[in-house]
Amino acid sequence: METLFWLILSTLGWTFICGSEMERDFMWHLRKIPRLVSERTFQLTSPTFEADAKMVLNQACGIECQKERPAPNLSDLEDSLSYETVFENGTRTLTRVKVQGWVPEPRENVTAQEAPVRRKRQVYGTDSRFSILDKRFLTNFPFNTAVKLSTGCSGILISPNHVLTAAHCVHDGNDYIKGSKKLRVGLLKMRNKGSGKKHRGSGRNRREARGGAGRQGSRENLKESAKAGRRGKESARGQRAADGTPSFQWTRVKNTHIPKGWARAGRGDAALDYDYALLELKRAHKKKYMELGVSPTVKKLPGGMIHFSGFDHDRADQLVYRFCSVSDESNDLLYQYCDAESGSTGSGVYLRLKDPDKKRWKRKIIAVYSGHQWVDINGVQKDYNVAVRITPLKYAQICLWMHGDDASCTYG
Repeated sequence: METLFWLILSTLGWTFICGSEMERDFMWHLRKIPRLVSERTFQLTSPTFEADAKMVLNQACGIECQKERPAPNLSDLEDSLSYETVFENGTRTLTRVKVQGWVPEPRENVTAQEAPVRRKRQVYGTDSRFSILDKRFLTNFPFNTAVKLSTGCSGILISPNHVLTAAHCVHDGNDYIKGSKKLRVGLLKMRNKGSGKKHRGSGRNRREARGGAGRQGSRENLKESAKAGRRGKESARGQRAADGTPSFQWTRVKNTHIPKGWARAGRGDAALDYDYALLELKRAHKKKYMELGVSPTVKKLPGGMIHFSGFDHDRADQLVYRFCSVSDESNDLLYQYCDAESGSTGSGVYLRLKDPDKKRWKRKIIAVYSGHQWVDINGVQKDYNVAVRITPLKYAQICLWMHGDDASCTYG
């Protein structure tokens, strides 16, 4: 199984490249990004943090539904792209934004492919997911960019200080969910035998000691979990492999940004198009992260394929990787049948395309996995696993959240 997985992983980037003409098509093309400028920030009342986790919307506007909607005007976009920020101490603000240099994109006119009627939610037919069991993969790029949220979702590292995830992982559209006030992010960490002695007295452990007995107990629990998770398997090369139950280095979240298009607070339904959020970590990490990119059309995806990794609930904290073809698209959403279960929502969907300047292959995040949804396709309710595309405007917004201004957000 390990050999098969490695063969698939190493050849995916080359399977669909046949000649220089095809190679030129599958490249990252930088484009001018609209400016998103913070106009004014208001103080809001503190959230109650009492909502239950909500992984599925009551309904989602599908491709046909979106075609019937009038094109959004600039005022509507600015309202949806305005955003809430919740801070570690529980306070909350609303920031109004102005959009500059925006050119409306033509609406996608895609004929929906005939999709089979799905009888099994989120996993379709034969389960095609891969559990990443070997620490040689688990702790290295791109798999090391996957993180776990204390609310039960997944996310992805996009800078030394930031995690991209789904908005519904922290907010149900009306209020922030239980557990999001003291939100934590778990970064993958593999421990070798004797690691407790090796790291004893480190700065991190001294901080934990000052944090009191509660944190000490949490540390001991992590040690026990890591110890219980190790098995005596030998890989084909005679090396000891991890059993796929990694430990996590948990980090508190400093603040959370959510677009107003999702955080409606009773003023209309949350829009699936805005199911994304950015978490700023209290402490920077030193892991390799994955850069943000603007989502190309399906025609520009090698083989029409997308990839993502997350912590599916049915696999007991194992990191699970999958890839599949996109069945359909709208301006804001990717419709696909990637096998996934709850827990994987919030994962970063990425591509591997060629960097035209450096002549090398590069992975970038182009969407956020939102989960299973019923959508209206040609007047019929069909279910898909849906991902929210990173459009130029969303790229500008996430970039603004990361940098505090738009100076670094000119091209994407």
